[in-house]
Amino acid sequence: MAAQAYAMGRREINQHFNIRNAKLLAVGFVLILTAGHGIHRSYGGGDSCEWLLSSGRFLGENVWQPNGCMMHKYKISEVKSCLMNKYITFIGDSRIRQLFYAFIKIISSGVKEEGNKHENISFEDGRNPLKVDFLWYPEVNNSMKDCFKAWIEDTQQKPHIIVVGAATWSIKIQNGSMEALAQYKINLTSIAPLLEKLAETKDIYWILQDPVYEDLLSENRKMITNQRIGLYNDAALSILNSSTRNMAAKVKIFRASRLIAEETMAGSLDGLHLPETTRDINAMILMNSYCNKIVKPIDGSCCLPLAPLSLIQKLTGGFFSICIIGCLVVTYFCHTWQRSKPNADVESEEEKKPVTASLSTPEKLLFSLSKLGLIMGYFFLCDRADLFMKEQKYYTHSTFFIPLVYIIVLGVFYNDNTKETTMLNREQTDEWKGWMQLIILIYHISGASTFLPVYMHIRVLVAAYLFQTGYGHFSYFWKSGEYGIARICQILFRLNFLVVVLCLVMNRPYQFYYFVPLVTFWFMVIYGTLGIWPQTGKKDENGSCSPYWEVVFKLLGLLLCICLLSASQSSFENAFSLWPISKLFEWQGFLHEWWFRWKLDRFAVLHGMFFAFLYGALKKSHLLSEGKGETLFTPRMSSFLLFTSVVVFLTYSIWCASCKNKAECNEHHPYFSVLQILSFVLIRNIPGYVRSVYSSFFAWFGKISLELFICQYHIWLAADTKGILVLIPGSPVLNIIISTFIFVLVAHEISQITNDLVQITIPKDNYVALKRLLCVAIFLFGILALSSFEQMNK
Repeated sequence: MAAQAYAMGRREINQHFNIRNAKLLAVGFVLILTAGHGIHRSYGGGDSCEWLLSSGRFLGENVWQPNGCMMHKYKISEVKSCLMNKYITFIGDSRIRQLFYAFIKIISSGVKEEGNKHENISFEDGRNPLKVDFLWYPEVNNSMKDCFKAWIEDTQQKPHIIVVGAATWSIKIQNGSMEALAQYKINLTSIAPLLEKLAETKDIYWILQDPVYEDLLSENRKMITNQRIGLYNDAALSILNSSTRNMAAKVKIFRASRLIAEETMAGSLDGLHLPETTRDINAMILMNSYCNKIVKPIDGSCCLPLAPLSLIQKLTGGFFSICIIGCLVVTYFCHTWQRSKPNADVESEEEKKPVTASLSTPEKLLFSLSKLGLIMGYFFLCDRADLFMKEQKYYTHSTFFIPLVYIIVLGVFYNDNTKETTMLNREQTDEWKGWMQLIILIYHISGASTFLPVYMHIRVLVAAYLFQTGYGHFSYFWKSGEYGIARICQILFRLNFLVVVLCLVMNRPYQFYYFVPLVTFWFMVIYGTLGIWPQTGKKDENGSCSPYWEVVFKLLGLLLCICLLSASQSSFENAFSLWPISKLFEWQGFLHEWWFRWKLDRFAVLHGMFFAFLYGALKKSHLLSEGKGETLFTPRMSSFLLFTSVVVFLTYSIWCASCKNKAECNEHHPYFSVLQILSFVLIRNIPGYVRSVYSSFFAWFGKISLELFICQYHIWLAADTKGILVLIPGSPVLNIIISTFIFVLVAHEISQITNDLVQITIPKDNYVALKRLLCVAIFLFGILALSSFEQMNK
């Protein structure tokens, strides 16, 4: 009775909360969030430069996160490129002098804080036309006013960037009197129009006064209290920009420094001056504020202007717009026609059919492309428009391991019996892909690549995907002997369709989605290796396969080719340097990324092919027991292999934990990763009771693992995986829940669209499939040519 009640309750839940209703809920979330962010942007809350300079929080020690956007950590070469032929001036007291030194240390790390503290200081980079000055004006008075007036009246070189701030000297000299504050307001009021005049053509930053740590202040500085500093800051905020009507002439108020100092002033040496790490953060904020619009780093979304649409993006947008409009028109006329028909019996089968069941093939194609177009619009809004916020990743052990525990519990809880009990059956491989993909997703969003043991285990998971690629395709070709064009087209379409569309919509090269080029390349290698004469696979009606020596010879030949290609990077790159192949595998104009990805797991597919060959040979020789509940080998052999597999698995994990650096680990990874993969396969399959069950939770995700891997780039992560998409600001946990919910359902819908389009566009007839393949090749050739032409004209 209990089991029957459980089953009835489960059916009741599934009836109301199914995948269709979940997708409708996700659409509702997207519409509400899009409208909310759009309204927020429209009414003055959408300036990421303002976010950078005025708000933020610490993610961890010395890691500052501006609210809603990402900071780029500038390298010396990037800074010199941005500031070439620029003149920067810092004006103020000793705190501004500290900021000056932090700023020039980004330009030249060897600079030391030398010279008289109460004098002007000049810095020039001898190798680049770049000048940075510090001018000692500790008080807001007529001397400072004359300096600004001279720049306005002088036709000589004026600073491109002016960073100014002062108040603590006025408090100290006047012993914190209210008369000093009144005079400060008068002086600043007279200076403000000059600053606004300079701000019409220059970048002017006013640094609000940072708090002090009063317990550490010396006796002659005790009058500099946080209460008095607050009064001076309030005066600056009320006076600056009060008369400005032109936003281009706005003085930029640097508020973030005060927030940073509130968290770090306990580390000050004298209670007045900021700790070095705090000054470095402030200098990097200034660099992001000015240089992001020039350098345009993908991981620096603060102050980053929108990239102009390419011609290919415009054409793609136009195509999807036509599809959506056409779908609306067809839907309207179909609805009108349905209403004009006589009422059908409500119990008839025709009435029960879904709307899409009665659509013709062209209508199904139009409907699928329209849905895809709307989804691509969401992709564009998330990662190419400035509608949604983005924040940087920060790794802690808890952000990786706590979600990992959650998914393990869910995976164990949702289990079912397999339809087959053979080794690596369909349910088991879906489960394997599912839990691996979920771990990779957690790895990416938590920024766990900085933790070497986790990084190395993720490298094993990527190798395991390629191992499955070799195993699955080898098994299929060996069992079926089917090498028709239609089969190739189906595989290539499923692998590449989403990536090709994203390349067009998001203006990214094919190699950017590195895993798909990798899997596609290895599929073609497997196809070529097994399909070359003599073809490997079923030969006659009795089911006899190719002689083993033929397969062994081909695998050894493939091993030799891999070794030869991996022996020299220049030879490898020469093999892929011919256009248009080079266009497919280049990243930022070079083939180094493709070389790195290929070399890292160069043996994984071969290992999978060899394992499939060995498994088939053992099975044909009746050396395996794959019945329900039976161990895979004899009891003694099973115990020995199971124990050995556990030891090898743990030993590899210990080695990963003891590895010193990524370069060293990556060098050994191609040779040793297969040990942990094979250990897992044996642990998972030797015990019969383990082989007979699978996690339906993991298997569900495994069926859409490719879409999950690709979609995460733009609608879960952000800034091309460098950051995290923020749909709900101020609530990280709720943001992850909602964005994950939408992301998973979008991936599932794209998987269904891809399957529908495969059925529509890929015919079973090899001749027709070949003609369509040639048409697609011509289309892609034209896209590559157009992309190359656009790059040449930039």
